[in-house]
Amino acid sequence: MRLVAAMSGGVDSAVAAARAVDAGHEVTGVHLALSRNPKSYRSGARGCCSIEDSNDARRAADAIGIPFYVWDMSDEFAEAVVDDFVSEYEAGRTPNPCLRCNEKIKFAAVLERALALGFDGVVTGHYAQVRTGDDGLVEMHRAVDMAKDQSYVLGVLTQDQLSRSHFPLGDSTKPDVRREAEERGLQVASKPDSHDICFVADGDNAGWLAEKIGPRPGTIVDESGEVLREHDGAYAFTIGQRRGLRLGVPADDGKPRFVLDIEPVSGTVTVGPRDQLLVDALDGVSPLWCTAAPTREITCTVQLRAHGAEHRARVRVDRDPGVDDDRASTVHVELLDPAEGIAPGQACVVYDGTRVVGSATISRTRRRSTSPA
Repeated sequence: MRLVAAMSGGVDSAVAAARAVDAGHEVTGVHLALSRNPKSYRSGARGCCSIEDSNDARRAADAIGIPFYVWDMSDEFAEAVVDDFVSEYEAGRTPNPCLRCNEKIKFAAVLERALALGFDGVVTGHYAQVRTGDDGLVEMHRAVDMAKDQSYVLGVLTQDQLSRSHFPLGDSTKPDVRREAEERGLQVASKPDSHDICFVADGDNAGWLAEKIGPRPGTIVDESGEVLREHDGAYAFTIGQRRGLRLGVPADDGKPRFVLDIEPVSGTVTVGPRDQLLVDALDGVSPLWCTAAPTREITCTVQLRAHGAEHRARVRVDRDPGVDDDRASTVHVELLDPAEGIAPGQACVVYDGTRVVGSATISRTRRRSTSPA
């Protein structure tokens, strides 16, 4: 097959491309330019789309012996990921830009361009596994290395996208990948992993959002509605946040307080005790299914954060009878193992064992003994 290898400039994507070549595929390396001004995004070990990353990717492609190109995806990335990130925070939600990047850029815009150029699919360095099920459908499963498993951020992929996706690292551990890179003579063998959000140059999310959105004054209140202090923007807070609240006045019981709710219109941020963060049910919207959407209630597990634990759950999908589109459905999740500090805007990824069933964007949560948030 003719495959495009998405090469970020890191060790994982380099080894993935090399393994695809070893498997007999005709591979072309591609680095995604996600910003017209790379210095505006993170650099070094904390980024994945800088000039040095592009150079590292090119050197890796040369060492592997494959053609290499840089594809300008800056416009698509700005609209689908950066602008979405800002608008979600403005609406009081907590988005995951990596999921959006996978959904809209790496496995949509890139795949679409690759197919238009005559390629058969895309290779990435994600830690996940693709298999063909007994029903002939392509399934995505968790990686062997659970510490590096990235199936959560890939839970937005559809059957068509999965059928054209290749994840050569799914059966490997990170130390094995680094050793292999060194044996292959790849200079990125010891390069640190990238972290956090690539388009926030200094890692200060709140400061970056303040520049984009501007001041939106509001108040921080306790559960009784008493105003504890004013703030410059509700977008600087996330559900479950404890640090940086600067409340000054301690709670009556002396225990720490956490962000329980964010009301974006009034800018009211409500804080309270940790036990009020527990969630035992949630609704999700705009679902994406890796295979077929569940037609009945299923007992499964769900993951609610990129590096979070699995929670036993019951999941039911309610379809709008007047709309022939799975994305118009609502996903209802009953958590048999309550979760703490779950925020609207995060992704709920559904698993059947190690198999990824699909995902939905959390639109509403329910805390025990309280009304929906």
